Amino acid sequence: MASEDTKRDPYDYPREWEADVLLSDGGTVHLRPVIPSDADGLVAFHGRLSERTRYFRYFGAYPRIPQRDLERFSVVDHHDRVAFVALLGDDIVAVGRYERLDQGPSAEVAFVVDDAHQGRGLGSILLEHLAAAASESGLRRFVAEVLAENAGMVRVFRDAGYQVSREIEEGVLHLEFDIDPTEESLAVARSREQAAEARSVHNLLHPKSVAVIGASTDPTKIGYVALTNLLSADFAGTVYPVNPEHKSVRGVRAYPSVVDIPEDVDLALVAVPAEAVESVLDGALAKGVKTLLIVSGGFAEAGPHGLHAELRLVGEARAHGMRVVGPNALGVLNTDASVRLNATLAPRLPARGRTGFFCQSGALGTAILADAEARGLGLSTFVSAGNRADVSGNDLLQYWETDPATDLVLLYLESFGNPRKFARLARRLARTKPVVAVKSGRHAVRPQLAATSAEVDESSVQALFEQAGVVRVDTLAQLFDTALVFAHQPLPAGPRIAIVGNSSAIGLLAADTARAHGLRLTADPVDVGPQASPEEFAAAVREALNSPETDALVVVFVPPLAIPGTAYARALREAVVEMDKNKPIVSTFLAVEGVPDELAVLSEDGVPTRGSVPSYPSPERAVNALARVVRYAAWRQRPQGNLVRPAGLHAEQAQVIVGELLAAEGGKTTLLSDDDVVRLLGCYGIDVVPFRVVTSADEAVKAAEELGFPVTLKAVDERLRGRPDLAGVRLDLSSVDGVRRAYLDLREISGDDDVYVQRMAPKGLSCVIGLQDDPSFGTLVSFGLSGLVSTLLGDRAYRAVPLTDVDAATLLREPRTSPLLTGYRGDEPADLAALQDIVLRVAALAEDNPEVRSMTLDPILASPDGAFVANARIVLGPPPSRPDTGPRRLRPINAPA
Repeated sequence: MASEDTKRDPYDYPREWEADVLLSDGGTVHLRPVIPSDADGLVAFHGRLSERTRYFRYFGAYPRIPQRDLERFSVVDHHDRVAFVALLGDDIVAVGRYERLDQGPSAEVAFVVDDAHQGRGLGSILLEHLAAAASESGLRRFVAEVLAENAGMVRVFRDAGYQVSREIEEGVLHLEFDIDPTEESLAVARSREQAAEARSVHNLLHPKSVAVIGASTDPTKIGYVALTNLLSADFAGTVYPVNPEHKSVRGVRAYPSVVDIPEDVDLALVAVPAEAVESVLDGALAKGVKTLLIVSGGFAEAGPHGLHAELRLVGEARAHGMRVVGPNALGVLNTDASVRLNATLAPRLPARGRTGFFCQSGALGTAILADAEARGLGLSTFVSAGNRADVSGNDLLQYWETDPATDLVLLYLESFGNPRKFARLARRLARTKPVVAVKSGRHAVRPQLAATSAEVDESSVQALFEQAGVVRVDTLAQLFDTALVFAHQPLPAGPRIAIVGNSSAIGLLAADTARAHGLRLTADPVDVGPQASPEEFAAAVREALNSPETDALVVVFVPPLAIPGTAYARALREAVVEMDKNKPIVSTFLAVEGVPDELAVLSEDGVPTRGSVPSYPSPERAVNALARVVRYAAWRQRPQGNLVRPAGLHAEQAQVIVGELLAAEGGKTTLLSDDDVVRLLGCYGIDVVPFRVVTSADEAVKAAEELGFPVTLKAVDERLRGRPDLAGVRLDLSSVDGVRRAYLDLREISGDDDVYVQRMAPKGLSCVIGLQDDPSFGTLVSFGLSGLVSTLLGDRAYRAVPLTDVDAATLLREPRTSPLLTGYRGDEPADLAALQDIVLRVAALAEDNPEVRSMTLDPILASPDGAFVANARIVLGPPPSRPDTGPRRLRPINAPA
């Protein structure tokens, strides 16, 4: 039970509980704790409720709120009595509250939703946020009284994923359940999150009507271009130009303002100067537009004033139920024949395909679309989100996961707004659909991470992307090279490749590249010779594909002088289509980049589709693309593993310790003392080999006797850590005289009286496990062997939190020096299970305590008898603003994009 002095004052407002939330139909509302000035809003809300809804909530007519109840409803302590209101604009559309029972760990919970907004998922959202607030206030259990005939409310509790006990008496259901998150409740919340975010993007990409605000008659204006592109694509819905100075634009009736449009508007494309966007927003809000697409620039990219305007714009839009794409966006596309939406500044609607593309950069968007068309890559949907003030790549990942028209996802990313969420979504999506990403700005570290970020080498960055199943490439050219294989060819069963061609030199280039990527050649490259006929060439292809040893085929071809190369290309395509061996094929054919007509299998729309053979200007590019596909296929075949939390974790105790330590430092970043490190690690079952800090030889001897001989002595001075030549570490000190002499020597060398005396751990290999921040992936767990050589070579492996058991196991085996742990040259293997257990405990600590900005366990002595932590260092600080835990909420509008 919380003491009185820990309770909030009624006016001690918990601003951190505020959230924009996404509802099941893709709309938004603003959720915040109730405040006394909400009294009038509560009265108005109550007045809009139907008699039936009031009866269900209050078990009686309750036609009006008495003054005494109104004060109790609007004035709460934000601890034992908590209430949230859901706001759409200035109107309260739902209320949820709990009240602690008898100063104990239980509270009664209830909520009510405006009749016009029932069925939008507000009940489950309120329950999640109330449960989170209750947990923070020390509550552990909710109880609820619900009329048995109130099926909707019963369903909210039943479907939340908690273990609910039920009793019924005289038509009233008494429900009780623990509010600690369970695997089922988390899965329910994530499923609802996915459905809501996907629905929100569906609304964006499937509008029935589009208003072009700023539609212009001047061909040099973007408002003219945007309207022209919509009309040229033959949009299946209705287009409404908005221009107060003209009765029509491009032959289409225009309206002075969006509010003058007689029908509903699903999507408003805004193409007016930045300073006019705010006035446009007012009309869009009044009209009830679902999504605002802002192609105008002059916002965050233009400086602090633009950023302020952008934040205000998005905050107002979300508060009124609207989502925003942009500002500074190129726009959105949907090639579906029933939609035909080109709401972009790019002149042509791309060919229809099954590839979804998300691009942050508006400047690159047009070039990307042109490149896709030139390469023969059709698109299903395309979104260029510009500044990503609201809609982001994570939203698109949620949509594409269940979009039946998309089989492949391409991403051009400059930064991550929520890296942990990106990793979670990408990992889930990549299990069914390939995700290929080019990430720019890889060497940039955000200022807010500079103090706790360490440089991660490129091979480790690659491993982190592969952990999430994302195929990472370095350039847009590589992005399209790889996409062509995924879009047109099947996944390989393994890494065994055959090479067939009519040039031994080019065949050897392909073979060398394949070996460099770890691919296995089934045999030497087959050279049919420059004089071979198309039929002989096709026969060699058939033989290679027929071999059970072949998982994939590389075809390298130089056109002979006597016979046109197109004949060979047709022979190759016919052989492949005829055999249908479900093995991927890439080629270097006719020096063509993309899918030449002779190698294309066309869809009904005349666009290259599955079965088309992609061609590359060089064998190296062909094999590089194939190698990425092979690695992805191997990732898909590997066990996913399970998110594991070892036994004996005390997360609540750890959070109390972290809160106390940060509060003592005024919330500033701080290095923990040794005692506090031991306390925090102990909450997660990570024991540090016992030690004492002493200041005299006599104390050193006493400590050694208490700890038990043999002991280790080392300097306390941080400057001398890891410097045995200066720190004067003495090992295996088994006598009183040895300890006394060692102390005196060490004090003389270090110039410091303070010395560690530590019990001697079993001898073993010295390892290091760490936590650090990364601007792309969030919190990382690292592992490697200690020592100068490992540090010099950067021999560390990394995984992003959260970790599965498979992640932890592979982390230990990834460093180049890891064979030393597994019995290299006949040594007895270290206890890898004990090391893996520490890795999982460290990951759990990071997951529960984002305030832990960095941590190093070094050395950990890995031996056949276990793994023993000899030293630890932890830095606490304000948590990064990129949460992926807690109740569902949209990314805060002031969080970095």
